[in-house]
Amino acid sequence: MPRTDRTPRRRLDPESRRAAILSAATEAFSDRPYGDVTLASIAASAEASVPLVYRYFDGKEGLYTAVVREAVATLGSAHAAAQERLAPGVSARDRVRESITVYLDHVASHPDSWALPMRHPGSEPAEAIEIRLQARRDYVELLATLLAPNRSARHDFALWGYFGFLDAACLRWVDRGCPADDRWALVDAALGSLEGALGDWAA
Repeated sequence: MPRTDRTPRRRLDPESRRAAILSAATEAFSDRPYGDVTLASIAASAEASVPLVYRYFDGKEGLYTAVVREAVATLGSAHAAAQERLAPGVSARDRVRESITVYLDHVASHPDSWALPMRHPGSEPAEAIEIRLQARRDYVELLATLLAPNRSARHDFALWGYFGFLDAACLRWVDRGCPADDRWALVDAALGSLEGALGDWAA
């Protein structure tokens, strides 16, 4: 007698099935902390079963990590594309300004999921945390190369402190509902924090 307790599933090729599961996970983690999301709920949203999810991802931890990795890669690609569109000879300040606007677009596109790791520190799997940390190291290095070949302690502190300021300011922006009217005030504040910490754009 055929079983009737299996989760109904659409027939999809492996690539489409993996994408459907990842999309469902992205949606699930968009407004709930990691610990509040179950693998069963993700599987159900993707019209899959839990064993099927395990064919593509290493459980909930591996699936969450894949979501974080994709978000970081998407933001990185957006940054690179924005910089390539700028004309040669554009000032470092204007290049930093463009990078901030790209970041604000990223934050505003999914404010709750962006803010969750800061509102629930320590709630993410270790591998996902390391992906975020590596992305931050990469951004600091890129910014250091863009601004000047200065490797002084002040320069290093300024760059790391700038990203801390930017995240704190963006979190406040999210709390206010990401109003478009506040975007340029936030951009100017972030630019001012970096310029003040450096002492000059070529410090």
